[in-house]
Amino acid sequence: MTCQLSKLRKAVLFFSALLLAAPASAALGRDSLALTPPMGFMTWNKYKDDISEQLIRRIADRMVSAGYAKAGYKYIFIDDGWQGGRDKRNNIIPDPVKFPSGMKALADYVHSKGLLLGIYSDAARLTCAGYTGSYGFEKQDARTFAEWGIDYLKYDYCHAPSDSAVAHQRYRKMGDALQDSGRKIALGVCEWGQLNPERWARQAGGSLWRVSYDVRDMWKDIVGQGGMGILDIIDITEPLYKYAGPGHWLDMDMLIVGLDGKGGPSSDLGGGGCTYTEYQTQMSMWCMFASPLAMSHDLLNENEATRRILLNKEMIAINQDALGEAARRVDFPGVCRVYLRRLSGNRLALAVMNPSDKPQGIRLPLSVIGKAQKYAFRDVWEHKTTLRHKIWQGDLQPHETKVFTVTAR
Repeated sequence: MTCQLSKLRKAVLFFSALLLAAPASAALGRDSLALTPPMGFMTWNKYKDDISEQLIRRIADRMVSAGYAKAGYKYIFIDDGWQGGRDKRNNIIPDPVKFPSGMKALADYVHSKGLLLGIYSDAARLTCAGYTGSYGFEKQDARTFAEWGIDYLKYDYCHAPSDSAVAHQRYRKMGDALQDSGRKIALGVCEWGQLNPERWARQAGGSLWRVSYDVRDMWKDIVGQGGMGILDIIDITEPLYKYAGPGHWLDMDMLIVGLDGKGGPSSDLGGGGCTYTEYQTQMSMWCMFASPLAMSHDLLNENEATRRILLNKEMIAINQDALGEAARRVDFPGVCRVYLRRLSGNRLALAVMNPSDKPQGIRLPLSVIGKAQKYAFRDVWEHKTTLRHKIWQGDLQPHETKVFTVTAR
């Protein structure tokens, strides 16, 4: 009898372990929805809630004609402000004035261009801008999004309890609903990093999660208003590198490249604009950390300096590298920072950043890279290759970042 009870206990423990592991395994299985960081255009910083189906169609056309789709920018992310409430059956509906043809027709048009469509909601009754959220209607809304042909959901956390366990629960509920919706829809966890989503967002079904509050169009917060500049977000992301990988990414928020301080939400809290050296650093470090790349500038009226940064194929290739590792900072004396990212094909990506307000010179011994006697350095921004022995040295302007792909010779 004792032996039988022992066997029974073992069986119960075994099957209990299976039951406990199943949800986590199911969640981790969603990693395949974003094997590389998603790339696209997000509406919020430029348009806020002044959006329409005509605008989204124009953006889709522009992304194809201007070469962004070919470069890898496949998503159009519709942010807050598309909602028109709920119908008599509590189905969420788009604003009939902004989207008179409905979301299904719009998704069909976007898909016809070879692009993907993302949409926005919130884990509360109301969104950040005060529109209809999805709390309490997760399964219903997930089915609706699937019927429309949506490919991605940015799920915000305004008006929700500031408790990590509750956040995990609410995101898990939507993650499960998306998985059961009948369509593959990636989930972007937009909790802003305050409740340590790196510890639970992947298990909740997230393909990516925000690491900070909203980015502002500035280098760093110098007025103490709590805004997140480029350098502020880099500082927050640095220690989190180990949490990134294929299908689960550190979301550093939108690219502000080309916004030029021209208003919109990114201009709040001191966001008066950046230099193009600073914009280039944002692109460099977002790619080094394998962050999703969501453009947010005036795509329909852009300049060549913006296009040069956003369409740099070599920089994008680092971001999209199949190995999926995020850069780690190398312990190195001096003002300049050194970052390394392992790439496929036995290569490395090396970034050297000057965060200071003064020009800086640096002499970098190649021993920080490895033990080879000679390396080929491919300057990703200058598109030039040179051979280096024992040391790399260079001068960096304030807030400049140089990026190289490095191969042992």
